[in-house]
Amino acid sequence: MTNNNTSNNSSIIRRSANYQPSIWDYNYIQSLRNKYVGETCTGQSNVLKEHVRMMIHKVVYPLEQLELIDILQRLGLSHHFEGEMKRILEGLYNNDQSGDTWRKENLYATTLKFRLLRQHGYNISQGVFNIFKDKRGKCKACLCEETKGILSLYEASFLLTESENMLEELRNFATKHLQEYVKQNRDKTLSAMVTYALELPLHWIIIKFETRWFIDVYRSREDMNPILLNETIRIV
Repeated sequence: MTNNNTSNNSSIIRRSANYQPSIWDYNYIQSLRNKYVGETCTGQSNVLKEHVRMMIHKVVYPLEQLELIDILQRLGLSHHFEGEMKRILEGLYNNDQSGDTWRKENLYATTLKFRLLRQHGYNISQGVFNIFKDKRGKCKACLCEETKGILSLYEASFLLTESENMLEELRNFATKHLQEYVKQNRDKTLSAMVTYALELPLHWIIIKFETRWFIDVYRSREDMNPILLNETIRIV
């Protein structure tokens, strides 16, 4: 017969992993310091923002304006300059309605403008790409040498709306040539951007998640602007 008193009084031995108490208590968290906070850092960041703002106002050539907007977006800085960006895009959209010549037969300029305008809600027709087709309705052979433009075309094609078959065809054309370019691996920086885009197009990602990757790519570019890079590092 079991002695109930003995059973109740006996201690239960449990195995322990000997975990140490967490150091993440309130006092420890409050003791942590971030070198990118405080009045000094805030002041430096505001100065950098003003430098970028002046830079935006000084850029007058349309393609350079578009490239700057694209970089600001991919570096996660665009929310600081929404007014300036809207002014530029509004002007480029209005010029598009009256006809512009700066992007004529320039695949990169045309596709970048198309993508940014559509991203920001402007109604721009896929018909702008007709100029890059031959008499048979196929993409001109000369486009195959414009890898930067084809990459931009690939990214733009993902902003198609229902029944825009031309953009589907252009995407297929761009994908094929970008895959071939990666195999050749001519330019390290451009190849990295092409590989990344083929895996995950811009239209499918959250820009904030891409920023860390793009910082490294942008840092390696010959046209890298240190002011933009420094402002990004302070925020990220």
